[in-house]
Amino acid sequence: MAFRRIAVISALVFILAGCAGMTRTEQNILGGGALGAGLGAAIGAATGGSPAAGAAIGGAAGIVGGAIKDSWERSGGYPPPRHYGPPRY
Repeated sequence: MAFRRIAVISALVFILAGCAGMTRTEQNILGGGALGAGLGAAIGAATGGSPAAGAAIGGAAGIVGGAIKDSWERSGGYPPPRHYGPPRY
């Protein structure tokens, strides 16, 4: 039991260390994929379907969502405000 615990903790440390040098784009895309896969697996299991299929579909949707989030952040987020002329009376 202690060996398994040490192995799991070591694996988590190595996984997190591997993510240390990622760019913002990679963080957005992989984060979206991980969230999508987790939610897809949970929804697939809760609805009586296949958690693996839910994870695959959710992961793909999360990757697309992460890419959209990245492009939105690169564009500066919200559009600049419109400047109107002075009111006419």
